[in-house]
Amino acid sequence: MKRLINFFRGVNREMKKVSWPKRKELTRYTITVVTTVAFAAVFFYVVDFGISELIRLVIR
Repeated sequence: MKRLINFFRGVNREMKKVSWPKRKELTRYTITVVTTVAFAAVFFYVVDFGISELIRLVIR
């Protein structure tokens, strides 16, 4: 039990050392991530659609 308490005390100490992003930074990072994920989703949808259509043309 003492080891567990020491572990959480260590976690608490380390969490105080963390440099948390400010609201403006967090907003910018969130927009960047959402934009990147949306772009990747559209890109892979287009590639998947193109390959599917190509296969349909070959099969016919």
